[in-house]
Amino acid sequence: MDRMKEVRWKQRFENFERSYRLLDKYVNQPIENELERAGIIQFFEISFELAWKLLKDYLEAQEIVARSPREAIKQSLQIGVIDDGHVWIDALGDRNLTVHAYDEKVAAKMAVDIVQTYYPELKKLYEKLAKERDACMD
Repeated sequence: MDRMKEVRWKQRFENFERSYRLLDKYVNQPIENELERAGIIQFFEISFELAWKLLKDYLEAQEIVARSPREAIKQSLQIGVIDDGHVWIDALGDRNLTVHAYDEKVAAKMAVDIVQTYYPELKKLYEKLAKERDACMD
């Protein structure tokens, strides 16, 4: 593994970890109004963006090239970094929807999907790569 690429994915992990921890802190709180819904969606958008970039950097450290979020997801699934490629692709599509326009019905569904489906996948990624990062530090 290229030392610089290994350092890069670990640095990206630190950025992902900060956003993931914010999402983790609030994902199980009741969402009672528009502001709270918008907040959880924003935390998800940031965490997801950093997650796919983390996957890309991690793959590069493994000498695997991924030039897009979709490629990073597919390659990560193939090497076992993520477990459910369909959920990740759905999350990518939903993230793209919320970034470009706001629709109350889409936002309400998105908040539910984040809590029930997307957050658990981000949590698995976080836990898996945290273990790997920590093992490298020992």
